[in-house]
Amino acid sequence: MSKPNLAHFLLPMGRVSQIQLLKANVRDDGAVDGALRGAHAAINLIGILSQSGNQNFRALHAEAAERIARLSAAHGVARLLHVSALGASPNSPSLYAQTKAQGEERVRQAFPGATIFRPSVVFGPEDDFFNRFAWLARLSPALPLIGGGRMAFQPVYVGDVAEAAKRVLNDSGTAGKTYELGGPETMSFKAVMQLVLKETHRKRLLMPVPFAIARIQAAVLGLLPKPLLTLDQLRLLESDNVVSDGALGLKDLAIAPTAAEAIIPSYLWRFRKHGEFEPVAP
Repeated sequence: MSKPNLAHFLLPMGRVSQIQLLKANVRDDGAVDGALRGAHAAINLIGILSQSGNQNFRALHAEAAERIARLSAAHGVARLLHVSALGASPNSPSLYAQTKAQGEERVRQAFPGATIFRPSVVFGPEDDFFNRFAWLARLSPALPLIGGGRMAFQPVYVGDVAEAAKRVLNDSGTAGKTYELGGPETMSFKAVMQLVLKETHRKRLLMPVPFAIARIQAAVLGLLPKPLLTLDQLRLLESDNVVSDGALGLKDLAIAPTAAEAIIPSYLWRFRKHGEFEPVAP
């Protein structure tokens, strides 16, 4: 991580001295080498949704992934878990998905025994998915349904992903395998918006936005310091984000996936007008 002070909230989650934070620039061999020295296992969770300066897709998704895998192998790290993304493909129109696929290939070459996760949209208390739309619903009288809201997602709970990570790191039989992680149900983008409105107790207009118009909006919004939507993200939204038929998944790790409706009320309440104890309308 580049700013360990931003992760101090993690320290109380383990026993004293169990969690230690280190600064490491993943674009630098020396920094990664130092972080991996003496490690038994490594997990690469690096990923960005928009580019800025040196923080670009190729450098982080492909080159850094290869560096971590190569140096993990050099140090004799027993287990490597590389977290990619559902939809990673060299043929994707999205540079994000292309570089995620490149990262997987480079990891496989440098560390053949690595386990790869391809999660769908990950949700949980600090997610940038349900929280983002709930924030938008608090400010805007309408929510956009890009492409009519037909694209499908299979949101997966962060707790299930963490449990899956623990299990594969303790099971050498998962070495060299790829797992696609998705939740128990497939949801359209429109259904996601409806669920957000239900849990935040808000009524908003759901406005279909054709992709042609969304591209113009993304070209403008992508210029913001923290883009709300970029053209590359829009390209991702043109394809469904669901687990492939026959792919290894949570069930193969003996994990029953958790439904979004069972979790998001525990954190989206803060977007309600009167907070956690707001009565539900009849």
